[in-house]
Amino acid sequence: MVLLHVLFEHAAGYALFAVKEVEEIGMLLPQVEESVLSLAKFNSMVSLAAFFPFKSAQAALENMNAISEGLVHADLKLFLETNLPLSGKKKAVLGVSDSKIGAALQEEFSMSIQTGGVVSEILRGVRLHFHSLVKGLTALAASKAQLGLGHSYSRAKVKFNVNRADNMIIQSIALLDQLDKDINTFSMRVREWYGYHFPELIKIVADNSTYCRMAQLIGNRKELSEENLEAIEEVVMDGAKAQAILDASRSSMGMDISPIDLINIERFSSRVVSLAEYRLQLQEYLRSKMGQVAPNLAALIGDVVGARLISHAGSLTNLAKYPASTVQILGAEKALFRALKTRGNTPKYGLIFHSTFIGRAAAKNKGRISRYLANKCTLASRIDCFSEVPTSVFGDKLRGQVEERLSFYETGDMPRKNVDVMKEAVKEAGEVAAEIKKKLDKKEKKRKKKERLLQEQSENGTNGDAQLENENVAETVVKKKKRPSEGPVEEAPENGAQDQASTPAKKKKRKSEPEGTVEQQEEEAATETTPAKKKKKRQEAEPAEEEAEPAVSEKKKKKKKKE
Repeated sequence: MVLLHVLFEHAAGYALFAVKEVEEIGMLLPQVEESVLSLAKFNSMVSLAAFFPFKSAQAALENMNAISEGLVHADLKLFLETNLPLSGKKKAVLGVSDSKIGAALQEEFSMSIQTGGVVSEILRGVRLHFHSLVKGLTALAASKAQLGLGHSYSRAKVKFNVNRADNMIIQSIALLDQLDKDINTFSMRVREWYGYHFPELIKIVADNSTYCRMAQLIGNRKELSEENLEAIEEVVMDGAKAQAILDASRSSMGMDISPIDLINIERFSSRVVSLAEYRLQLQEYLRSKMGQVAPNLAALIGDVVGARLISHAGSLTNLAKYPASTVQILGAEKALFRALKTRGNTPKYGLIFHSTFIGRAAAKNKGRISRYLANKCTLASRIDCFSEVPTSVFGDKLRGQVEERLSFYETGDMPRKNVDVMKEAVKEAGEVAAEIKKKLDKKEKKRKKKERLLQEQSENGTNGDAQLENENVAETVVKKKKRPSEGPVEEAPENGAQDQASTPAKKKKRKSEPEGTVEQQEEEAATETTPAKKKKKRQEAEPAEEEAEPAVSEKKKKKKKKE
């Protein structure tokens, strides 16, 4: 008789169930389906052989990650080795829910694994009555364990470096494209609307955002004068154009317009100008994000084209998985399928056509350079996706290779070998990565130090504030000690006399003045709390005065001798 054991993975731990009357159950599947719902009937068929609870939430997460990837964790291996009868005359059969983990267990233990059929029905019943089959486990505790592990598993799957989030690039490039369309549409609306009043301005000012600024600045063309010439020149950045606008306003064929219409035109043009300014900010943000997420791809093909490739692929990881042939025609899927359907010529390039390299190549070399560029883009995206420290060294080197290939097609100069270029890139990238790691380590140390200090202060409570005050007092005392030592010893009595003379005046000033700052009060408190230090200072000053007096008397004697 073959023994069947069923492995069940729960958020609380691993459970191994022994199934009785295997052959009869195998033959009567409809009865199994009915008996699964009843706990009493199910207990007669299945009994708990062993249970291994997870020690912590972290251990549960590690085991769950291993099972989801089809790997045998050390805990699972130990549990099965301990509780499963692997040796003996009777062959043990293990039933599991997932075929991937089943294959891994079969390789590990060289035993027969069963999935599907009766095993799936038994596991359905185990899942339903698990809290009743395991002693000491309630339904509430089981649901809490499942919820906690589900949250931690999802968090671990979503967890990534926030600075290297390619989702932000996808959203920003989509918004950038939408803004381009909207700004173009709105600018044309301003041109048409303001053109009734000042039609000559359309021919003079070609740029949309500049036209909107001019419409906002000019307003009523009849009010334009020589005084406005400087302001117009600042917007247009051309003196001749500014003068042409002024001359055109005096002899314009446009219709008169009411003040309320002008106000609405100015409001709308100001909105368009603000949208254009926001677009520039968004483009700068996209450049910075590409520098963090995909620096090599951005260095090779540009920020906007690289962002479009990532957006079209869905993520940087997906783009890294694509072969170079797919990257080459990414964005030209319709043309590809049309060509396959009609048996025509397939497209040579997709989104990478917007790169400057293909535009610079001759017509006969466009297909060659697009293949070469797609190959380098694939390499750059894979380096960006799987490198720990993002650097643009490889992107710069790959760009240089594409430039060399372009010059080879034009002039015939042989480019460098890929092996030599990559060796240089690896060397430079290692140096740059080491510098970046040093900076990151320094930042991490500073952060940990701050956290430690904050923890100590929070643990000590008021003692932490007292320690900070004592440190401030000590710093002020040290500064006061340094001041007399800076000057020469001979001036000690004079300074002392001056200090004595100035002390009553200072006291009077303090009485007359309002209450000082908190820092002054702390310094006064510090001087009051340290009388012993004052005594030491006085004792040190007295011998200095005694040494200074004989020096003065010696000077007087010398003067008398000279006389």
